[in-house]
Amino acid sequence: MSKLEELINELCPNGVVFYSLWEVTIWDKKFNAVERIKQPKIISYPYLLAAELFAIEKEEGNVFLLSTGEQTGWTTEALAKNYLCVGEVITIPWGKSRPVRDVMKYYKGKFVTADNRIATSSDTKIMLNKYLYYWMISQGELIDSFYRGSGIKHPSMKDVLDLLIPVPPLPVQQEIVRILDNFTELTAELTAELTAELTARKKQYEYYRDALLTFGDEVEWKTLGEIAVDIYRGSGITRDQIITNGTPCVRYGEIYTKYDIWFDQCVSYINEDDVKSKKYFEYGDILFAITGESIEDIAKSCAYIGKKKCLAGGDIVVLKHKQNPKYLSYALSTLNALHQKRKGKVKSKVVHSSVPAIKAIKIPVPPLAEQQRIVDILDRFDSLCNDITTGLPAEITARKKQYEYYRDKLLTFKEAK
Repeated sequence: MSKLEELINELCPNGVVFYSLWEVTIWDKKFNAVERIKQPKIISYPYLLAAELFAIEKEEGNVFLLSTGEQTGWTTEALAKNYLCVGEVITIPWGKSRPVRDVMKYYKGKFVTADNRIATSSDTKIMLNKYLYYWMISQGELIDSFYRGSGIKHPSMKDVLDLLIPVPPLPVQQEIVRILDNFTELTAELTAELTAELTARKKQYEYYRDALLTFGDEVEWKTLGEIAVDIYRGSGITRDQIITNGTPCVRYGEIYTKYDIWFDQCVSYINEDDVKSKKYFEYGDILFAITGESIEDIAKSCAYIGKKKCLAGGDIVVLKHKQNPKYLSYALSTLNALHQKRKGKVKSKVVHSSVPAIKAIKIPVPPLAEQQRIVDILDRFDSLCNDITTGLPAEITARKKQYEYYRDKLLTFKEAK
């Protein structure tokens, strides 16, 4: 029998008490639609916008940058100024486009935060903050369902605060945290090793691709505006309009989270009657995301090589052309093209690009026969890389699933009657 089993048998053999989250946590602000009785106390934290947060980044600093995304960093107390905070906190982003479990954070110490919603245990003699963090991570998919809106989504904090959390005796929590801390560290080490190997192979491929797509004066360079037969923004499609079956469509977030340099099928569907101004894309069209949480998001583009005609969302730009679509995708993924695409503008918490900015991107445009020759070479190289690396992403995913299964099992209790 493990130590954890012994503790459970000794301290809570008949189950544990479940609390509403608002009963055992303090948050950073009073939320709309949440009864005042559920928030008798708040702890406010001044926050910076994402671009401002990383503008004060300093590598040798000892103040953690609590971003709303996956990127993190450090700064100094001198740079943090009046935004310096201290505490033991769990954060979820106020606005997000990624799964919340990918961006939820725990931190204890000095920090500067972006626009997160921040929680802390109201009494660490009853509930540990690290236990709260692991439990909230385990509820990631459910918390995701509480986010609403089109584009950047925001959570219904009423639903979050009404979640029921099992709170076992403190020694049980401490043992769960110890186990999960160790398991997290081991999983992170293995994932880092596998990811480093995968990254090295991708860099090798990218170097070869960029070398093959480097031309001199013998090849004409054209802007996408010159290449375009037509270029336009898609229609407004909100998350609430997505259904399980209907007309295939793509929203901007899917470009940088689901698709690579090209794709052959859409993963979302909508009722065409729900879209007032219908804008479509079809085989060979190049799609660009022009809204995202970071410059990297809007630097992504891809070619559609599927057979079905699909609807384009409003924060997508569609480029119609007479070039080889795979060639354009390869050319638009080079470092030179990515540098041009990264010239987005930060407005509020979101990074934007535009049709004029996309039209201005310049790439080499050799004859169609040469385009096809390059595509054939890069397709073979891409296949070779995929054959070699298929096991690495699969292994990373398997390790993460193993960890999530084990974590969720540790955090599952029967309720005391």
